[in-house]
Amino acid sequence: MLGSANLVAFVTVSDAARARTFYRDALGLRLVSEDTFALVFDANGTMLRVAVAAQVAVAPYTVLGWAVADIAATVRALAAAGVEFQRYPGMQQDELGIWRSPGGARVAWFKDPDGNTLSVSQH
Repeated sequence: MLGSANLVAFVTVSDAARARTFYRDALGLRLVSEDTFALVFDANGTMLRVAVAAQVAVAPYTVLGWAVADIAATVRALAAAGVEFQRYPGMQQDELGIWRSPGGARVAWFKDPDGNTLSVSQH
C-alpha cells in the first residue's frame, strides 16, 4: 500500500535554533520551512521533519542514517564542520571512527545536539 508513497523521516529536538544550525550548517541539509512545530529539511528528496518538543526522549539506537558513496571523505568533511564521531567499547573502529560490519558495510555514528544518534554508512 505504501510502496509507492514518499517516506517522511522524523527526529525530535528541544532547541530549534541549535538544530537548525546543526542540520543545515554542519550536515548540509537544505532548510525548506520552519514553524513553531518543526524545521523541515530536504534530505536528498526525502522530507526530514525535525520536530520541536519541550522534552526529548533520546533512543538508545540510531534514528537516522545516510548511505554515502565515500564514507571516509564524508566523515572527514563532517568532522571539519564540527561533527564529533562516536566511539563504542568493543567495536573495532578505525582512526576516523568507522566500523566494518561482518557483511562488509562501513558505518560511523555521531549525535545531534539533543543526543539523537545518527549515522553514515557505505554499503
